[in-house]
Amino acid sequence: MSQYILEEIMHTILKSNSKTVTIGHDKPFVIIGEKINPTGIKKLGQALVDQNFEYVQQLAKRQVAWGADVLDVNVGHPQIDEAAIMPKVVQAILEVADVPLCIDSNEPKILEAGLKVTPGKPLVNSVNGEDKQLRTVLPIVKERGAAVIGMAIGNDGIPPTAEGRLAAAGKIIEYAAKMGIPAEDIVIDPLVMTVGHNSVAGLVTLKAIELITKEYGVNISLGASNVSFGLPDRHAVNSAFLALAIQAGVTTSITDPIKLGNSIKAIDLLLGKDANSMRYLKYFRAAEKLRAEEGK
Repeated sequence: MSQYILEEIMHTILKSNSKTVTIGHDKPFVIIGEKINPTGIKKLGQALVDQNFEYVQQLAKRQVAWGADVLDVNVGHPQIDEAAIMPKVVQAILEVADVPLCIDSNEPKILEAGLKVTPGKPLVNSVNGEDKQLRTVLPIVKERGAAVIGMAIGNDGIPPTAEGRLAAAGKIIEYAAKMGIPAEDIVIDPLVMTVGHNSVAGLVTLKAIELITKEYGVNISLGASNVSFGLPDRHAVNSAFLALAIQAGVTTSITDPIKLGNSIKAIDLLLGKDANSMRYLKYFRAAEKLRAEEGK
């Protein structure tokens, strides 16, 4: 948790048909599984083109088995009608996994198509601080009663400073409030760039996390793997950065539960969010069993 003491802990509630996931600074870290996204996964892209939803179901089941609390669902691919495919993918996932979903697109019609068939209270990924995005995406979020990730981007792109990202986050939160979307339904992503290109990129993000947490008390998400792009042993860099980010105030991340699940459970343990080490030990035993089953 951030060094700042929050006067009132803010909880972002997500729901599936029968499961509730609570994101909060006083709660264990929430893992949003990243693998249902064809970017960089050619096999998934081809499966979507072929409408082979069995492969999508395999990815969903494996991520939940490895500790994903929520599943991100992205069908971005140039060879498909994403608005037509998104509902089919959501329905395929619901057949095999009962966790809340995060509908991932920056196109309003694709978001609407996915949200219509998603039960409970989903998460939307994402909106940013650009005027057009706020006007087109937030009404969809409000109508559906969903929560949304707000990326700290302004009309001029990603602010280079922590203060700039605080301002971008504030714009999103304030615009949402005018529409009747409460702050607890806004999860801010302060963004992280690769340290291979800019050695202080991680530091800027960590400062932004602390400033946003202090000012607004909202939950914070992060795509932590961006920090290591172009570097060797990316896993070591990602794990180290995630530990620092969680300490600064990050409460959830769209990430790989298979690679980072152990680290996340260890971080929760060290931050006093795991009484008697029970969650860590349970995860360790489950992971050992899964590795044996998968032949690793």
